[in-house]
Amino acid sequence: MPTTRVHRTLHAPRWRVFGALTDPEAIATWRVPAGMTAEVHEFDARVGGVFRISLTYDSPDRAGKSSAHTDTYHGHFAEIVPDERVVEVLEFETDDPVVRGEMRLSITLRDNDGGTELTAEHDGLPPGVAPDDNELGWTEALDRLARLVDHG
Repeated sequence: MPTTRVHRTLHAPRWRVFGALTDPEAIATWRVPAGMTAEVHEFDARVGGVFRISLTYDSPDRAGKSSAHTDTYHGHFAEIVPDERVVEVLEFETDDPVVRGEMRLSITLRDNDGGTELTAEHDGLPPGVAPDDNELGWTEALDRLARLVDHG
């Protein structure tokens, strides 16, 4: 199954970036591609804790994976190492076999020149999720994250 991998250097300390990875209000602000809005239904950021998030297209002509204009996904936190790593196991809520299936998202943080190097690896993309589209969505989301946490 395909994997998407994106990197970003953020001008913020790891603790601030980690906070944005584990705070539901921050997630609703940054972890969404351009042209969509996020709603966090459930978010328990601890190992074994569950989450459920909906991403809704702003444009009514865009089709969602879960309903007419929305992609809803749910999952659990498989690993959390404060200020270093967050691993989620997630899947879309859908009956469509081309976008069904469990995916694994690993976000790793490392110090980098007074800031934080973030690597996000999204493994197990289902056949109906194009790696290029997923990478673009992550790039747009990381742009929002940078605006949220960067300083200086």
